[in-house]
Amino acid sequence: MKMQNSPANSNTESAGGETRRRRKVPVRTKVLFASGAFQEATVAAGGLVTVLFYNQILGVAPSLCGTAFLIASVFDGITDPLVGAMSDRFRSRWGRRHPLMLASAIPAAISFYFLYQPVDGVSEMGYFIWLTVFLVLMRLAITFYNIPHDALGAELTDDYTERSSVFGYNAVATSLTAILMAGVVYFVIFPTTPEYENGLLNASRYYILAGAGAVVIAVSVVVCTVGTMDQVRHIHHIDTRERIRYGEFFRELGVLIRSPSYLSTCLSLITIFTGLGILGVVGTYAYVYVYGLSTEQMTLFGIAKLPGVLTALPLLALLSRWLDKRQILIVAAAITGILISLPHDLKMLDWFPGNDSPYLLVGLLVPLVLGYMILPVAMIVVDSQLVDVADEHEYHTGSRSEGIIFAVRSFAIKSTSGVGGLIAGFGLEYISFPENAEVGSLLPETIHGLLFLNGPLYLFLYIAAIGFMVFYRIDKTRHDEILAELEIRRETASRQSTVHAEHG
Repeated sequence: MKMQNSPANSNTESAGGETRRRRKVPVRTKVLFASGAFQEATVAAGGLVTVLFYNQILGVAPSLCGTAFLIASVFDGITDPLVGAMSDRFRSRWGRRHPLMLASAIPAAISFYFLYQPVDGVSEMGYFIWLTVFLVLMRLAITFYNIPHDALGAELTDDYTERSSVFGYNAVATSLTAILMAGVVYFVIFPTTPEYENGLLNASRYYILAGAGAVVIAVSVVVCTVGTMDQVRHIHHIDTRERIRYGEFFRELGVLIRSPSYLSTCLSLITIFTGLGILGVVGTYAYVYVYGLSTEQMTLFGIAKLPGVLTALPLLALLSRWLDKRQILIVAAAITGILISLPHDLKMLDWFPGNDSPYLLVGLLVPLVLGYMILPVAMIVVDSQLVDVADEHEYHTGSRSEGIIFAVRSFAIKSTSGVGGLIAGFGLEYISFPENAEVGSLLPETIHGLLFLNGPLYLFLYIAAIGFMVFYRIDKTRHDEILAELEIRRETASRQSTVHAEHG
């Protein structure tokens, strides 16, 4: 995986002391790079109802749903780093990343469709197998998009601040599309009807989710891939003539795991996304069965995230004046965890408005608005930290391994539905959530259990994420030192390559 630059393709030549690698990325490129967010948002929107669909409509026990997510997560743990290594070494005229991204479009769309359109009339075990198979297939297909996509973003620039902007656009787009797709799910696909007070329990509408979601996934992946094809010339030039050596792959993986900065970022990222995943499942249950909300009212919870989308980049720029990336993430995680869990914590203490109170929605929405004003900042910072880790890894090993490094981001995103779904599924089983439950009929201890999963457990996970981030070591000063050394090495390698070519 050693870097090999030639005079014809070197992007590390100096110009007035400033390297081309520290370039500003065009806004058009940032927008097209972020357009893949529609794929992530569609999968996330489906994740809001997956357990509810298989549990309450198809009759699969919550523990079996959790087991399906466990199996999928085990596959992710194996395939994500392998696809990352493949992405780092893939060889084609269209670069290392784009062919893999494009190849994922149709498999991801097909597996999403069948995940929500199982065959009729099979047993509980049959539906469990169906869920497991298509969950694994969908997440494997998404792996071939997410990892090369994130690695591409990491390679677009070496500038410490500009790379935060690249992933900032992506984070804002992800949040906006998540709001949009959640609104479509709650308001358009599953509206309240005379037969269904909450439309998520209407089995006949899931074919719309399956068909529309499949189309959006395919189109999103194609637009992002084709739209960023012109950036291939700007990414790192790696010698891909040799095949992947798995001994070297595991050696580099071992180096990464021994890096305190990489390990702390991985654990923080996975923990944050796991918390979001648990909330995505049990939050839906709580809004339906504890607070008695309609799908139209649930749409407001997506809209509540909108201010955070608009303020994320300006807020990050403001915080960056006084705090480094690690400090920003710690502050953002603390505020987010406290605010988003607050309504459920207060409900457990009977300090929250009742379901017939005109202040119910206000009490639920205000903390959510404030919490999600800062959560996108944390997501942007983590992505930027991973790119800094890629530079540190090159500093220590001489290799560029964005694919392997960003495999953790792909795994973390899938942890939203994977590990989060696993914990939520077994959590619902533990609190004895009934099959075919009716609104207003839950036992007090079941309600209390749902609130615990939404409140204290979620807060605990964010406290854990803060604890992991304490071990992160790369600040701006250290990154500048690393980048300065890398630029010297790259320029030396470029001169040596030129001399070799002249005497070849």
